[in-house]
Parts: sequence; C-alpha cells; structure tokens
Amino acid sequence: MENKQGPIEPVVSTGSDHGGHNYGDEKVSTGHRRSSVNAEVLQGEIFDERYETTHRGLKSRHAQMIALGGTIGTGLFVGSGQTLARGGPAFILGSYCFMSFLIFCVVSGIVEVAAYLPTPGSSMNLFGYRYVSKSLGFAMAGLVIEYWNPPVNIAVWITIMIVVIVGLNVLPVKFYGETEFWFAGTKVIMMTALLILSFILFWGGGPDRDRLGFRYWKDPGAANTYLASGDTGRFLALLSTFVLSAFPFTFAPELLIATGGEMQSPRRNLPIAARRYIYRLIFFYIGSVLAISVTCPSNDPALTSGDKGAGASAFVVGIKNAGIPVLDSIINAGIILSAWSSGNSFLYLSSRSLYSLALSGNAPKIFKTCSKSGVPYWAVAASSLFCALAYLNVASSGAIVFNWFVNLTNTSGFISWICCGIVYLRFRKAREAQQIPLSSLPYKNKFGRAGAIISITGFVFLLLINGFNVFWPQNWNASSFLTAYVGIPIFLVIYFGHRVYSWSEPWMYPPLEVDLQTGMDRVLEEETPPKSTDGEAWYMKVKRVWS
Repeated sequence: MENKQGPIEPVVSTGSDHGGHNYGDEKVSTGHRRSSVNAEVLQGEIFDERYETTHRGLKSRHAQMIALGGTIGTGLFVGSGQTLARGGPAFILGSYCFMSFLIFCVVSGIVEVAAYLPTPGSSMNLFGYRYVSKSLGFAMAGLVIEYWNPPVNIAVWITIMIVVIVGLNVLPVKFYGETEFWFAGTKVIMMTALLILSFILFWGGGPDRDRLGFRYWKDPGAANTYLASGDTGRFLALLSTFVLSAFPFTFAPELLIATGGEMQSPRRNLPIAARRYIYRLIFFYIGSVLAISVTCPSNDPALTSGDKGAGASAFVVGIKNAGIPVLDSIINAGIILSAWSSGNSFLYLSSRSLYSLALSGNAPKIFKTCSKSGVPYWAVAASSLFCALAYLNVASSGAIVFNWFVNLTNTSGFISWICCGIVYLRFRKAREAQQIPLSSLPYKNKFGRAGAIISITGFVFLLLINGFNVFWPQNWNASSFLTAYVGIPIFLVIYFGHRVYSWSEPWMYPPLEVDLQTGMDRVLEEETPPKSTDGEAWYMKVKRVWS
C-alpha cells in the first residue's frame, strides 16, 4: 500500500542511519513515517505552532509518587467504611482483589498506548481521538471534566481548600508536582503507619492488650446480607460491595496517563510507574481493607451513622475502639489532607483533559492557550467552576452527598475504563496492521487482548448494576437513581451528538489509517537516556527517589 509520502515501512530498525535515537540495542527510527488521513489534522491541532504548549516539568520522583498515592483520598479512607458495613470483611477483601485486577489490566493497556507516543496533552480522550475516532475522544473528555471534586464539609474549609487547590494548578506544573509529591508522600507514610498499627492490634499490642486476631470475621461474621436474608441477601451484598469498592480507584489510571504529557522522559518513566503500580494496589488497597477487617467490626454503628468528616472512617473507628488516645484526631487530619490532595490531582486531570480536548479540535481553541510557563490557564479556570459542587455539603448531610458522588463517579469511572479498553484494542490493531514490532514499545501490556476484554466485560457488568439497590421499593429515591444512571445517557448523547456533527468521519479509523507517527520526532528529542546505576549503593537508590 502506498500513499502520498511513500510506501509503508517499519518504524524500528537497527544500524546507524540518521534520524533515530538509541536506547540500548534498539533504535527507534524517525526517518520514515506513515501517513494517514488525519496526520495533517493532528499536526495542525496538537502541534499548533501559534500556541505555547505544556512543559515537561514533572520529574521522575514526582511521577512515581503521584502514581503511588495521587488519588488515595476519601474513597479509601472514608468510603471503605461504608463498604465494610455493607458486605462484611470477606466481601470487601474479595471485591478489592477483583477490582485491583481489573484496574491493573486497564493500567497495563493504557500505559502501552501512552508510553509509545506521549505528546503534550497526553490523556485518554486524546488517545481515543487519535486511535479510535474523534467522537470517542470527545465523549471521553466529559467523563473526567465533570466529576473531579471530592465532597468536603463546612463552607469556610471548602473555600480555603478550593483557593489552595486552584492556586496550585495555576502555577507551573513543577509546583503541582512538588506539592503532590509531599501530599502523596504523607499519605503513603500514614497508610504504612496504619497498616503497622493494625498488625500490632491484631496480635494484642493495644493499650488493653486485647488480641483481635480475626475475631470480627467470626462475630459479626465474614459476610453480611443486604436487601434480603440468607444466600440471596449475601449475593446482593456481594454485588453491592463490588460497586462500592470501585470508588477509591476512580480515574487513578487516567491521572497517571495525564502526567505523561508533562513528565520528563515519559517513554522511560511511564513504564517504571506502571510496573510499580501493582505494589500500590496490593499494599495500599488490598492491605488497607484487610487491616480494617481485623480492627473494626462491620456492624459498628459509627460506620453508617452519617457522621461528618472522617467520623465514618473504619480506621478511625478501629483506633477509637482500641482505646488509643489522640491518634484518631491525627488520622482525621491526615484524611482531610488526603481529600485535599485528591482534589488537587483531579483538578489537574480535569484541566488537562479539557486542554487535550482543545488540541484535538473538539473544544474552543482558547482552552489550548498556555502561559509561557506551560499552564493551560483557561482550561484550569473552566474546570475550577465545578468546585461549586462541593458546597452541596452545606445544604445536605455529608453522608448523602458522599453517596451522590459515589454513584456519579462510579458511572463515569466505569465508562472511562470501558473506553480505555477499546482504545487499547484499536491501538494494538493499528500497530499490528502497520507491522510495528513489539520491540519498539517502551512498555508491553502484561495481559494483552485478554486483559482488555476481561476489563471491558467486568466494567460493563458493574456499570449496569451500579444502582441496582434503588429498584427495591424501600430504597427507591429519585436522586439516587439519577446519580447512579444519568451518566450513561449523558455519555451516549455526547457521543452520538458528536457523531451527527462529524457525520463524514468513520465510526472507527481503519487500522492502516491510524497515525502512529506524528509527534514522534519531538517526543524522542525530549527523551534523555537513563543514567547508569551499576555499582550504586542501595542507600543512594533510596536517596535518588526522594531527592
């Protein structure tokens, strides 16, 4: 097959011809490129020379810490308490294991996509636009932009948090990266301390020397019932626990991808973050629910009392029950910091999604305007308008609003992860059709097509059952139904509305027409070869992470 620029040729070669970059024994060639029906459009929009672009101001340590703890917040610290009360220790542990597997399938797939060509504006909606269709990229952006802000209580504190979060996001990205590095580092330290404390309480190291063991797995029991009694009730409790357990994971993989557009040497650092992601899932998510399952009974009334702030956190409840003074207040402060950090991360993700939407020509060009320091300030300003949603907590109880956000965010997360699987499958199909070898990929998906299909199937199922409990007469509530399912028609209206607007565009780009080269020259020019660490002492490696 030939096109205007000549025959299709491999993009990876060996030897010393000009126009390539060496990383080890592999040479990525930039001397040959494939043309496609949208190459000129991509060049004109994404690389519009009339506009400043974002800068690569995130260091490797920033990226690693953001990947490790950037989105750990109220979902894990507070939401896990409600999930424990709903399903019991066995179901919450099983649900988090299941969700962690699905999320790692998503991460493995989208990092393969993002690490190959991490251009400015890197985001899943940009890759959806580039590798699948313009309509999918347009619809995906709306999922992130609308639901970034976590609920926090009391108007004064909400205002203070919003001012600080927005202020950090209008500064150059290195300030966001540095702040989030310490935010995330604090969360990592706190979570590690909580896991150690739970281990001590398990063996009876608390003030009263009461050895907990797996007491609460026996009484009140390993599995609860929900909406019915017996096996039916336990099955419904399991389904509900699956749904609730998704909230702490929402948009965490997408945040990792968004940093790729402003990360130093993303073709090297994104794969590093992806390979370490499994440790985050096992240590922080699975480890945390195992910890609360042995320190807090699932029938403790404080978990579902609707207390404001972090009062419903299973960690705080467990510490109070153990009779440890002062520590519960310290954990409360840490949970507030975590909510603050999550809001900071999600505003960053939201603004970059809007920025990439403008780069793809699907939003007003004003949103791809950047300052000289690389901040898309109009995109940050527009995304910040959704901060007003946090003030819903002033009029309603925190517990009710929190559940609204759980439903809304779950729906958006499930749809986003389904689309992530589709983007990976189309990218892989294009790569294979254009004979781009695996050796040219900085990161290879550990689960392949099977992982993408499994994750898509799992998240379609979870999307459909997200609000199943509202169909029981005693639980019927119009607001709960709308927040659980309104995201589906909104996404479909956005997608098909854009399809009508761009009727001449294909539903999906033919694999041979997908542009896998535009921007590669720039990405490779910005890449720096890794420094050799041969013979480096172990303490220097630790220091390098924190320096």
